[in-house]
Formats: sequence, structure tokens, C-alpha cells
Amino acid sequence: MRHLKHRSQLGRTKEHRAALLANLSAALLTHGRITTTLAKAKALRPVVERIITLAVHANLPDAKNSLHLRRQAVAKVRDKDAVTKLFKERAGEFKDRKGGYTRIYKLIPRTSDGADMAIIELIAASDTGYPKKGKTAAAAEVPASAPEAPAASVEAPATQA
Repeated sequence: MRHLKHRSQLGRTKEHRAALLANLSAALLTHGRITTTLAKAKALRPVVERIITLAVHANLPDAKNSLHLRRQAVAKVRDKDAVTKLFKERAGEFKDRKGGYTRIYKLIPRTSDGADMAIIELIAASDTGYPKKGKTAAAAEVPASAPEAPAASVEAPATQA
């Protein structure tokens, strides 16, 4: 079955799409932030997150397969300098994060063709994100141990003649 197999096609063949994502991921890993279309940014996010996860697993103290993980990353990114920078410099920043290494900001549409633009960036290690929201005021007013109202008995209404 082909359930859940849909990915962003980006109007390209498989080989062209792989080359595009490799170039975009190399640029993102090298520069830390790139501006591209929203569709390309959304397609790039899972690719880069998997590569960063490979780097994090390779930098664990008991990692015996770090060379294998590095070669897997080079096969996807196709840029040894970007992978070296990721594995040696950036992977230590992400060791305490459990995913969510990138962030996408939407921009105004491009003036020439109206394409939705976005910035995709690597999140800094010190970034904690938005604070967690507490319970709403309505949920806080109703105590959990409050007795429930007794169920109303169903009676036939008296009809007037």
C-alpha cells in the first residue's frame, strides 16, 4: 500500500529534487540561515533534521559507528565541508535537544512571481522556544473533586386537556 508516502514533489524529478535538497541543506548547514520559498523550506526541514540527528548520534561518547553516520550524511548532503562543520562544530550544540533543530519564518510574497517566501534557520542551543501555556481561567475555576449534579429523572410532561 502507498499510504502516507506523499512528500513534496516541488515540480521536479526524483533526482533533481534530491540534488536541490542536497544543495539547500549544504547551504543551511554552512550559513545557519537561508531564504527560500515556503514549499522548499517545508520540504527541507525533515531532511536537515535527520542529518543533524545523525551528527548528534555520532558525537555520543559511546558511538562506535560515527564513521558510518558521517558517510550517510555525506551521501545526503553531497558537501564534505558542510558535513565536517556540522559534525565537528555544530553537533555539540544540539546534544541536549530532542529534535526541532530548525525553525521556519514566513515572509511576504516575492514581488516577481508572488511565491510565498520563508527563512529557514538552525535554532541556537540556548533557545528554549515559547513558554508553555498554563490552564485557561475557565478550566481553573472548576475543581476536579467537585461533586457532579444528580442526573435529572425523566418524567412524562403533564398534558393539559
